[in-house]
Amino acid sequence: MAVRKPNESPDEENALRQTALFKQVPREDADQLLGSLTEYVFTKGSTIFRQGDKDHRMYVIEEGRVKLIRQAADRRVQLLSINGRGEILGEIPVFDPNGGPRTASAVVMVNRTRVAALEHDALFSWLNQHPRVAVDMLQVLANRLRANNERISDLVFMDVPARLAKTLLDLATRFGEPFEQGLMVPHDLTQEELAQLVGASRETVNKALMDFSNRGWISRRGRAIVIYRPGALIRRSRM
Repeated sequence: MAVRKPNESPDEENALRQTALFKQVPREDADQLLGSLTEYVFTKGSTIFRQGDKDHRMYVIEEGRVKLIRQAADRRVQLLSINGRGEILGEIPVFDPNGGPRTASAVVMVNRTRVAALEHDALFSWLNQHPRVAVDMLQVLANRLRANNERISDLVFMDVPARLAKTLLDLATRFGEPFEQGLMVPHDLTQEELAQLVGASRETVNKALMDFSNRGWISRRGRAIVIYRPGALIRRSRM
């Protein structure tokens, strides 16, 4: 449901102004494009866009978390990534000269997730006036490509415990909440989804989690992980 124009939020609360699209742009110039965005609020389990859709919108997460999933022809599902505040979703059809289809589906993970939608024509009209921002956008896309290449390399060269340690550290960096005993990492994933994110079977990932727990590195609390010894995870992710 659309609730407001994103530029109604003050700067200190507006995640959009912190993205590569806007952070180097003067406020008056950013407002030209912010006024073209429409904000939506989604409940947990809602789908923002679906694999195969042919729309030309890009989305920026203002608050909440969204997972990208891809479904194979035999209906197997792969969890590709978890995305949070300030991150861009669905940029491929926007920059692909042939348009869609979308390569994955975006599913909301927490209630009251807010995203801002931007149409292809509005973005390119604005970029024509602010070409410097196009360079920032290329950096975003390059970082996304580098992350995908690194993920492929990890699947080939790293064992499951190393990939799990690296995944937990990434989630901790992006979503972790410090408290007295350690770092709480609310991932909101089922055991199967966590295994998909690591790129292994659920049984193998559970075995590695149990080993980490027995060593005192982590503990499991429902759909959250408590990290007690991040240094140990860092060392294991490099083995």
